[in-house]
Amino acid sequence: MSARNSHLDYQSRLDQKLDILPGVGPRMVPKLKKLGLNSIEDALYHLPLRYEDRRQFKTINHLTDNQQEVFVGSVLASGETVTTRSRRRIYEVIVGDDTGKISLKWFRYRKPWLQKRYPVGQKAIFIGEVKRFSAIREIHHPDSELIDSDTDLQQLLQSDPLDYGRILPVYALTEGLSQKQARKIWYHLVHNFANLSQSFVPEPIRQKYHLKTISEALQQIHWPDEMVDLRDLEQGKDSARKSLVFDEFFFLELGLALKRAGVQLEVGIAFKFEHKFTIPLNKMLPFKLTEAQRRVLGEIKHDMMASQPMHRLLQGDVGSGKTLVALMAALIAIENRAQVAVVAPTEILAEQHYQTFSNWLNRLDLKAGLLQGSMPAAAKRNMLEQIAHGDIDLVVGTHAILQEGVEFHYLGLGIVDEQHRFGVRQRSLLKHKGVNPDILVMTATPIPRTLSMTLYGDLSVSVIDQLPPGRKPVVTQLFRSSQRHQAYQTIQRELEEGRQVYVVYPLVEESEKSDLQAATSAAESLANEIFPGSRVGLLHGQMKTVEKDAVMNSFRQGETQLLVSTTVIEVGVDVPNATVMMIEHADRFGLSQLHQLRGRVGRGADKSYCLLIPSEHYSEDAARRLQVMVKTNDGFRIAEADLEIRGPGDFIGTRQAGLADFRVASLLKDMRLLETARQEAFDFVEKTQRLSTEEAEPVKQELIRRWGGRLELAAIG
Repeated sequence: MSARNSHLDYQSRLDQKLDILPGVGPRMVPKLKKLGLNSIEDALYHLPLRYEDRRQFKTINHLTDNQQEVFVGSVLASGETVTTRSRRRIYEVIVGDDTGKISLKWFRYRKPWLQKRYPVGQKAIFIGEVKRFSAIREIHHPDSELIDSDTDLQQLLQSDPLDYGRILPVYALTEGLSQKQARKIWYHLVHNFANLSQSFVPEPIRQKYHLKTISEALQQIHWPDEMVDLRDLEQGKDSARKSLVFDEFFFLELGLALKRAGVQLEVGIAFKFEHKFTIPLNKMLPFKLTEAQRRVLGEIKHDMMASQPMHRLLQGDVGSGKTLVALMAALIAIENRAQVAVVAPTEILAEQHYQTFSNWLNRLDLKAGLLQGSMPAAAKRNMLEQIAHGDIDLVVGTHAILQEGVEFHYLGLGIVDEQHRFGVRQRSLLKHKGVNPDILVMTATPIPRTLSMTLYGDLSVSVIDQLPPGRKPVVTQLFRSSQRHQAYQTIQRELEEGRQVYVVYPLVEESEKSDLQAATSAAESLANEIFPGSRVGLLHGQMKTVEKDAVMNSFRQGETQLLVSTTVIEVGVDVPNATVMMIEHADRFGLSQLHQLRGRVGRGADKSYCLLIPSEHYSEDAARRLQVMVKTNDGFRIAEADLEIRGPGDFIGTRQAGLADFRVASLLKDMRLLETARQEAFDFVEKTQRLSTEEAEPVKQELIRRWGGRLELAAIG
C-alpha cells in the first residue's frame, strides 16, 4: 500500500463517529457533541483537565490544604445551617475517621436528595479541594461515591481499575455525562483507537528530543502509568504532553516554512533605485530619520531590489515612525512606475493614512486615492477606473481594496496596516491583485515573539526599536473616581502653560444599558463647569467626515485647547503640543488600546501625562491591565502582559487570523518548544527540497490534511 493510501486508511478510521464506542448510544452522542466531539480523533484529543491520585486513600489528618484530595469517611452529622452575615442557608455534612473530622458544604442543593444520600453513619469516598478557614477545614460541593461500611479498601483499590488504584483522569463534562461514564468511554476509546494515531514527525527528530509516538503519548496522557510524576502531569511538563505539543507546532511551522520557501522561489519585481522621489522627500522633512528607521529602510530596500517578492513585517511602537518608512518604500515602487495599495482595518484609519500620504505625494506631483465601501456609487466607479488605468499612484482603503472588481494597472507594493486585525487569507488576496507584488505588513501593536513566529512565520521581521529624538516617556498615573480633582489639577496646570489636552470616553451618548458617562455630556460639563475659560471640542465616530476634519484641524492648530473624544483619536493623530491624555472608565479599554491612546501624547519635547480614571467597580483583569500601564511604557512588555491576561485567542483573534486554536499546545507555556519545532521544521523543508523527497511524502500528506486550506498549501499536493 502506498504512503498516501495508508495515510487515508488510518485517517478514515479516526474520522469514524463516536457511536461505535461502548456506552455511546443515541442519547450520549448529542452530549458529546456539546463538548465539540464528533469523531474518534476529536475525542482522543479531548484531554483530561486534571488528575486525581487514587493509588491510596488518605486519612483526614493527612489531607493537604488547597489540594484536590481523595479520602474515606463516615457521616457524623448532616443538615441545614444558616450563615449569620448573609442569612443564606447552606447544607453541611460533618465527616470523620479515626484521625479527625472535616466539614462538607453545599451552597446550591436539593435538600431531600442530600438528606437521603448522607444519613448519619453512611460511609463514602469523598473527592474535593480542601480549604482552610482558621482552624476549620472544609470542602465545598465535593464529589462522592457511597460504599458499604464493611468494604475492604485495599481490595477496592485493586478490583476497580477504572475508578481506583491508579492516577485517574478528570474530564470536562456536560449535563448528563458523569465522570464515571466519561472514564469508561475514554478507557475503551484510548485502548482501542489510540494506536491508529500515527506519528509523522520524522523519526530522527523524535529520537533527538526523546518524543513519544502519538499513540504512546495519547495513552499516557489519558491513562498515566505508575512511573509518571503526578506533579509533572498537573503542570503539563510530562513527556506525553511535550510530544503532542511538539507535533502540533512542527506541522504549523512546516507550513509556514513552505510558504516562505515558496515566496523565495517565486519571481517578483526587482525594483531599481534612482531616488527620484525619496531624496526630495528627505529634504522636505522637518526632521532627520532615526538610526532605527534608516536601518529598517535598508532592510526593506534590500528586499525590494531582490528578484523574489518581499514579505516583511514591520513592527514599531506608537510614534516610532513606521508610516514614514512605509511612505519611503511606496516612493521606491512608484519610481519604478508601479502602483501601491495601502490597506487599513477601519475607515477612520484609512482616512488618516490618506491625508498623510496624499499630503506628501501632492508635493511630489504624485496622486493618491481613497477607496472605501461607504463611498457613493459614482465616486467609487470613478476611483476604480483611475486605479485600473494607472492614474492613481497610491490607493488607500479598507478591505474594499481586496474585493472583486478592484483591478490595478500594475500593483508593485501592498502595505497592510494593523495586520493583527487581518488574516493570512487577506494578505493573499492583496498579493493576487498583482503579479507577486512586494508585501509590507505594519503593526503598532508590538507582538510578542512567540505569536510573531506563529502568525507571521512566513515573514521576515523588521523592528523600529527607537523613538524619535526628544520623545520622553509619558508619566502614567492611576486615580480613583474620588480623586478626579487631582487629575483636573494636572490638566489645569498644563492648560495654563499653553498646552493641549485629550479627554477620552468609551461611549458617544448616554445609554439606558450603560452607566458610563458619555463624551457629549462630558464636553458640556468640562466647558461650562470645570474649565470654563478653555475652548473645548468634541470628536466622535458618529460625526460626518467633514465635521471630524474641522474639529481635528482646530485642535491641531491650537484653537481648541481641550478635545473630548471617543477612541477615534486612537490612531494617526499627531499634535506635539498635546501633553495630557485623560482616559475615563479606563478599565473598559484593552491594554493595547490604552497603550495606543497614551501614544497620542509625548510627541513633543515637553513632559507628558496619561491619567487613568477607572469606573467605581472593575474586574481583577482590569486592575492588572491598569497596573501594567502605570509600571511601563515598553510596548513589547505591554503586549506580553496583554497576552498573559487575555490569552492568545483574544489577543490576536487566532481564528480570524486563519489559524485554529491548538488542541494541546499553549503559546504561553510552550514558547521554547515552539522555537525548537520551528527550527526543525525549517531545516526539514530545506533538507527535503520543499518536501519533494520520498522520505517527506507522508509528512507532506499530513501537512496538507491539517493546514492545506488555511495556509493555502494546496499547491504542494
